[in-house]
Amino acid sequence: MNQRQLILDYVFDNRAAHPKQVYLTQPVGGGKVIDYTWDDVVGQASRMASHLRGQGFEPGARIAILSKNCAHFIMAELAIWMAGGTTVAIFPTETAEIVRFVLEDSGASLLFVGKLDIWPQQASAVPAGLACIAFPLAPPTQFDTWDTIVARNEPLAEQPHRRPEDLAMLIYTSGSTGEPKGVMLAFDAVTRATEGIVGYTRAILGDEPGRTLSYLPLAHSFERAWIESASLLDGNTHVFFAESPETFLSDLQRARPTTFISVPRLWLKFQQGVFSKMPPQKLDRLLRIPLLGRLVGRKVLKGLGLDHVRRAGSGSAPIPAELIEWYRRVGLNLVEGYGMTEDFAYSHSSTETQKAPGYVGVPLPGVQVRLSDEGEILIKSPGQCVGYHNRPQLNAQCFTGDGFFHTGDRGERSADGLLKVTGRIKEPFKTAKGEYVAPAPIENRLNAHPIIEQSLVSGVGYPQPYGMVVLAEDLRARIGDPAVRAQVQQELARLRDDVNRELLAHERLAMIVVTQEPWSIEQGLLTPTMKIRRNRIEAAVAGQVDSWYSAAQTVQWA
Repeated sequence: MNQRQLILDYVFDNRAAHPKQVYLTQPVGGGKVIDYTWDDVVGQASRMASHLRGQGFEPGARIAILSKNCAHFIMAELAIWMAGGTTVAIFPTETAEIVRFVLEDSGASLLFVGKLDIWPQQASAVPAGLACIAFPLAPPTQFDTWDTIVARNEPLAEQPHRRPEDLAMLIYTSGSTGEPKGVMLAFDAVTRATEGIVGYTRAILGDEPGRTLSYLPLAHSFERAWIESASLLDGNTHVFFAESPETFLSDLQRARPTTFISVPRLWLKFQQGVFSKMPPQKLDRLLRIPLLGRLVGRKVLKGLGLDHVRRAGSGSAPIPAELIEWYRRVGLNLVEGYGMTEDFAYSHSSTETQKAPGYVGVPLPGVQVRLSDEGEILIKSPGQCVGYHNRPQLNAQCFTGDGFFHTGDRGERSADGLLKVTGRIKEPFKTAKGEYVAPAPIENRLNAHPIIEQSLVSGVGYPQPYGMVVLAEDLRARIGDPAVRAQVQQELARLRDDVNRELLAHERLAMIVVTQEPWSIEQGLLTPTMKIRRNRIEAAVAGQVDSWYSAAQTVQWA
């Protein structure tokens, strides 16, 4: 690939090469969809860029997008780049408080309002006087609309170019601790990382056309890099969008993706959906039968809409090794990867030959990695960020003298170079015995059980840690039945004993506590990418912990 090209140059090349090829497919309700060709996408973006240029914004102006995934998110990003701006994407599930913070911290000059579920709560966060434009799928507003603006503007007269050092994006981290931080990513970093992603994908799929479903938040670096940016640069991937959680299965069936990425919690929910139709013991028995096992596995994947997938990936958080092994048993080649917003999700991934469950793979091309004396993973990536917006002191703390980024993750490497992430440097907590417990590995063991959807291990200052769990959705619906409750209690007691046998004495769980209210993004207990906000969950139950230990029961109900 020509290293002098930037992602916007690739976009115009793709339009010239196949203008009438369908690039984006957007569901619009009632089973209907709208297809957008490369000519449509780049043409509409160019007309919107003309409008943005006419507003007199300074070069590099921050222009925000608040929207769920949709075709116009990608068109708006292209328009912002063509107009000389920098994109600031906001998670569509964020509270008004966070929306306001991001708009003010970034200094946004304009906001695109798109497909949203909670706009009435978020609307109050938009500063008076901030120019806003509504996407076609936006809730009702008084804002000027995308279609109206595109219709009244001519496309740009020339093909716009950006400089490698220009900022392409400000990506605000989802903030599992504290307020979000704006990660500054330049066009050169975005392009170089995306070239590596496309090369990785082509090594698996070849040059044949691909299909993918975009449903993880585009405001997050994982989806932004591996789906949006990769498709913009590759030019040979048909991107479908999901309409709603209720239509997700039919959206998948429509897309028949060849590439599919997800996060651990959703991979777990897919598995639990299978188990709700067939008990795991029966499925396991069928999968063991030669020939029949392959047919059963294929049927399972077809039911999930994943039977055409040739590249399946998990990222954003650790996934239990047992869950990866289960998917491989049913015939899906699921691999785990590792990356951060700060390296545009371009760091490590498993390959066809290096893919041990429990490991996140090997460094992607151009990535350098080393472990500090404390075991911290240090990364230098082609996708490396410039730093944090408005945080000069943090910038100085986050990079070594020779340019490696402090990930904050603890890891270890196998003899053949595979990386295992074993927890966070600052996550281990001290028990009353003065010994440290790393929660992440224990949580992975709990999460591997099919009746558990999420878990948290804590116990700061107590003699032994405890595990707190959210049950699988189908069980939560039936837990009022005394027989079901008794069966779950018995299974959790067994699980605690099984997990404890694998732990050191000071790590063993005193109890498993079942929370009957699932943790959610809306409560502020999960990040928009479904990682637990550990400090907030611990604070929410702080008043109950003493009574749990006093009761001294193996399984308790919060």
